Amino acid sequence: MSSRFRDLLSDVGARSPDEGAHAQYAPPPPERSRTGLLHGAIVSGVALLVVLGLVGSSVRSAGQRLEASGAGGAQKVATAQEAEVAYCTHDFKAVLERVLHSCGLGTPTERRGCKPADIKTFAAIDDADFNALFTPLKERGGVLMFDEGSDVLDEEGKKLLEDRWFARQGARYFFVVARASKTGTPDQNRALSHRRANSVLFHLQQLGEDTEEELNQRVGLLWLGNEYAQLSSDYCEWPRSREQAPCGEEPINRSAFVSWVDCRL
Repeated sequence: MSSRFRDLLSDVGARSPDEGAHAQYAPPPPERSRTGLLHGAIVSGVALLVVLGLVGSSVRSAGQRLEASGAGGAQKVATAQEAEVAYCTHDFKAVLERVLHSCGLGTPTERRGCKPADIKTFAAIDDADFNALFTPLKERGGVLMFDEGSDVLDEEGKKLLEDRWFARQGARYFFVVARASKTGTPDQNRALSHRRANSVLFHLQQLGEDTEEELNQRVGLLWLGNEYAQLSSDYCEWPRSREQAPCGEEPINRSAFVSWVDCRL
């Protein structure tokens, strides 16, 4: 064999294993950096924690609002229940119902108010007990003072009446209990106390807040003259018009007591 032919075989044999392997094998793509993968995992975890934190905070805030709302509602209910227990006694409600049905409130009727004889009949309690029923209304109501022999409601009386009228607070019935002092005859004082009660009603009509029908269903008029449930001088301490004027048993009975009544019947 010639030397040229041997060199050729030597060249082929030396290249073929490596070159064949290189021809069939493609190098793999470079691997992702482990540091990059770790960074991505950390970012995703932080984002997830932020989202969960926001959701948890919103849920807690909503829960706190609901608890506060529930506590406020419970407090209102408790207040209403306490007012009902402390203020609206069984005896008061019993007399109140008789007044509503006997003096023209609660149902459509032509009758307006009650005179002393009516009250003595349906109240079925003595003078002192009748007045005691209104003691819880001391701060809720007010005493409108009149001049002797007069049924004219002065400016102080109108102001006090309006203050009490517009402090309704959801109550349904407004009572006017008019009286007269011992001066004069029973007939004269009965008529005078009736006119005083009407003066209060007329001023409420002039306010224009309610129709005549609405007033008839809300305002209860009682005129007692000097025959029933006269007030003692202790009532001079109640809220009244003419606060600076001298007060005693005569002046305090030249008056009309007014108040909303909050009881549920």
